[in-house]
This record gives sequence, structure tokens and C-alpha cells, in this order.
Amino acid sequence: MSKPNTIPKKFKEICIESIKIVGLALVVSIGFRTYVAEARYVKSGSMLPTLEVSDRLMVDKVSYLFRAPQRGEIVVFEPTDTLKKQNFRDAFIKRLIGLPGDKVEVKGGLVYVNDRPLPEKYIAEAPDYTWGPEIVPSNAYLMLGDNRNDSYDGHSWGFVPRDRLIGQAVLRYWPPNRFGNPNN
Repeated sequence: MSKPNTIPKKFKEICIESIKIVGLALVVSIGFRTYVAEARYVKSGSMLPTLEVSDRLMVDKVSYLFRAPQRGEIVVFEPTDTLKKQNFRDAFIKRLIGLPGDKVEVKGGLVYVNDRPLPEKYIAEAPDYTWGPEIVPSNAYLMLGDNRNDSYDGHSWGFVPRDRLIGQAVLRYWPPNRFGNPNN
């Protein structure tokens, strides 16, 4: 006498379909985070007043595949070689100030790009340091924090190669009362 199958056939089918659905959801979500967009958490005050500690951002990882980054955008990027030598491993969030070929200088409380003062309504206060003039290398960018006097940024460690860019911060989704595009 054979032993009867104790697990109903319909239950087995439901289990197999559930495993397939969960597996597909995992593949899609990992692919989405790897290639399309990802969430980031603001850990420092270097971008005050624009970004506050504990803000949560959505980062668009696709746009820079089709267009060049633009001055003024808030960019998330991997640490440069200089930063890695200083044991920085986490991504940075800064504002793009200098494009490839730009001459950038900080003096008299203003940032100058190609000898013209950069209008900056987003900074915490005028920079109290002097830097440059420097020419941004081809295929690299100068990133500065909006909290100019309390930001460890490009004026301290140099330029960010294009291949280190992760993407542009396009949405602040937390806290709810500050929901919106952080670039505005």
C-alpha cells in the first residue's frame, strides 16, 4: 500500500508560484536600486540649510547616462581616491559648482566661476576662506557643501571624477513637511 500524498497538489502549486513572485520581486527591486534610483540618508550638516541631518533623499541614477551634470545640482558621489586614503567609504552629498574646464575661485565671501560671482541663495553663510583659482579638469567636477564654512568638500580634497557620480538628488521624501525637490 502506497503512502498517500499528504500535501495537496493545489498547496504545492501556490507555494511554487509564491516563491517565483518573491524571487522576481527581489530581482526587480535589486535591479531598480542598482540601475535606476536609490534612497540616501543625510548624515552631516555640510549641506545646511538645504539638507538637514536625517533628511532622506531619492537619487536618480539614470539622468547622467543621457545628459551632463549641471551646475547647481545636488549630487551624490562615491569618495575620490584622496578621500578613500583618509578612510572615507560612504557616499558624499554636495552641490555641483564647477564643471569641466571652469575656472573657480573663492575670495571675499563669494564663489567665482570663470571670473563671475556665482549667485547662491542656498548657502548657509558666505565662505570665510580663500581658495583657487583652479581649473576643473576635464571629466571632473568641483563639489562644495552649502554650509560652506563647515563642509569638508572639494576646496579641501579636490575634484570628483565623473565615474564617481552616483546620481542627482531629486526628491526629499522625509520628513514629510519638507517633501519636494531639494534642488529648488
